[in-house]
Amino acid sequence: MVALVVKPLLALVVALTLVTAACGGGTTVEAGSDTTIRSYAGADPAFEFPPGLDWLNTEAPLRIADLRGKVVLLDFWTYGCINCIHVIPDLKRLEAEFADELVVIGVHSAKFDNEGETENIRRVIRRYDVRHPVVNDRDFTVWRTWGVRAWPTLVAIDPAGNIVGARSGEGVYAAFEPIVAGLVKEFDARGEIDRSPLALRLEQDRAPGSVLSFPGKVLADPDRGRLFVADTANHRIVIADLESGEIIGVAGSGGAGFEDGGFGAARFDQPQGMALDAAGSVLFVADTGNHSIRRVDLEREEVTTLLGTGYQATTYPPNPGIGPGLSLSSPWDVLADGETLYIAMAGSHQIWSLDIGSGLAGPVAGSGREGVINGPAYAAQLAQPSGLARDGSLLFFADSESSAIRAVDLAADTTSLVAGSDRNLFSFGDVDGAGPEALLQHPLGVAVGDGVLFVADTYNNKLKRYDPATGIIETIAGGDRGWADGPDPRFYEPGGIDFAAGLLYVADTNNHAIRVVDPATGAARTLVLYGIERFEARGDGYLGLQVTLEPVVVAPGEVELIVEVAFPAGYKVNDQAPFSMEWIVERGVAVPGPGAERRVVAPVFPQTAIAAFSAGSGSITADLTVYYCTEEAESLCLIEQVRVTVPVEVAPGGAATVRFPYTIVPPEL
Repeated sequence: MVALVVKPLLALVVALTLVTAACGGGTTVEAGSDTTIRSYAGADPAFEFPPGLDWLNTEAPLRIADLRGKVVLLDFWTYGCINCIHVIPDLKRLEAEFADELVVIGVHSAKFDNEGETENIRRVIRRYDVRHPVVNDRDFTVWRTWGVRAWPTLVAIDPAGNIVGARSGEGVYAAFEPIVAGLVKEFDARGEIDRSPLALRLEQDRAPGSVLSFPGKVLADPDRGRLFVADTANHRIVIADLESGEIIGVAGSGGAGFEDGGFGAARFDQPQGMALDAAGSVLFVADTGNHSIRRVDLEREEVTTLLGTGYQATTYPPNPGIGPGLSLSSPWDVLADGETLYIAMAGSHQIWSLDIGSGLAGPVAGSGREGVINGPAYAAQLAQPSGLARDGSLLFFADSESSAIRAVDLAADTTSLVAGSDRNLFSFGDVDGAGPEALLQHPLGVAVGDGVLFVADTYNNKLKRYDPATGIIETIAGGDRGWADGPDPRFYEPGGIDFAAGLLYVADTNNHAIRVVDPATGAARTLVLYGIERFEARGDGYLGLQVTLEPVVVAPGEVELIVEVAFPAGYKVNDQAPFSMEWIVERGVAVPGPGAERRVVAPVFPQTAIAAFSAGSGSITADLTVYYCTEEAESLCLIEQVRVTVPVEVAPGGAATVRFPYTIVPPEL
């Protein structure tokens, strides 16, 4: 079967170039980029998907035969691979430009054991807002059928169901846009383009509301009582009180973009690591999706750009340089040390430094080749460094794709292995031990505290501790994926970790939560964050649900307002976060009385208030923010923001009450 595939994938490359791919790589083949070929149509039929695979983002499994009339792109990917992540924006751009003619199908062929689980893929689809069908090829059945050899690989299929060509590596838009356009033009002239919509059932639409969305990193500031959270999939930085969890600030409007400005206008794209300057007045942010480093002035509440253009560097590895005009590639974490900012440049497999005063930036470790080779820093081969921590001259980093913790000795200008395998990019597991005897699985975070190094062993859903005195790394908390507080906690792909005042603060990414862990006992609690509604758009930009009830006639004078919130079986109000209600009155028909607007912890429903109504007609609206949870996970916050409007007419003999009923309907998980 593979032999049959290799020929079309190589011989039918039309205006495509096979380039070196990372994330484990594989043999690559150089092919021409002849753009003078007149026909884009292929000749060899595409292979069908085998039965029995799990499909996501679609109502039912897809068949190539049912996609006649569509241009089809198969995207072979694995979600921990930075090169695969880089492809997602290109695919979104193609999908937007050819919305009626193109179908992208993600074929997820997992590198890591953890990545092969359908539920984990579902979470990643939501995290990166992937809106095309994805099939879980956990056993590499589709991969082998098509003869794929590297992540990412893209295969083009014409509207007749024939293979056009394939390409491994990044730069997908530039390579495939002319191919898709040519196929659409050619088959449109024959009347063979099908522009009917594809039946999708998006995983994003089934996601529950929560204060945070896939938080990637966390930074504790005990001296000033603050906690900074990279609310990654909400594209913003959340600032909370370290003890109470009350949200005291938000940098970023909440939508993906690349904009400087005030906190409410600035935009980030998938922000990750953060670092504070010595004065605690400036926060540096690795704005990963924008390939940039942002400067957040916490006193002026203003965001500016230190490095990066908003676009990924077109040279590999990126060239050193100065200031905002310098192009980067997926910076994932930052660490401040005086006037130097260290950057984990995941996209180019390097560690960079930035002189904050001059703006000069460039690599301090890593040649740009992905690998596991240590030695002189400039020649070392790193593999997607994603977390930073420093202890003296040692700059530790979570080397995610090699499933290892490594270090740069800044004094000796060398790199070395700390814990995890240094054999190859496919040596991973879950084994406590010393040095290369230990096995990790795609760790993303590290933190130094109390003379040891703490590790977020992300794909093993664990927190671990490395003791430099013994050289041993061992588990301190976690195990099977999930959520549980107490002495035997569970986590779900924790991505970020910080140590402060004897405690670990953990960005529990797939649980959309911040966990606080006692490293001495391994016991954990969930820090309930609340108050986000005060920083989100209102008026025409209202972000919550909007419900309009049947009109009512009310009597003039004092009228009782009754807010009733009901929960389905298995859910209840979260007793640790405050319920709030605010009122909006149209045409001045009513004046809410004292105490009508309120924030109540552990509310009991119904909640009542009084308003004075006067003659006329208009409407009265209850803006409700409800924090709720499942009965099994009482500290995990889900959030429902709803605007319930009742049109009213004020007339003698009318009702003495106005009811605002609402029933929480959690999305299907």
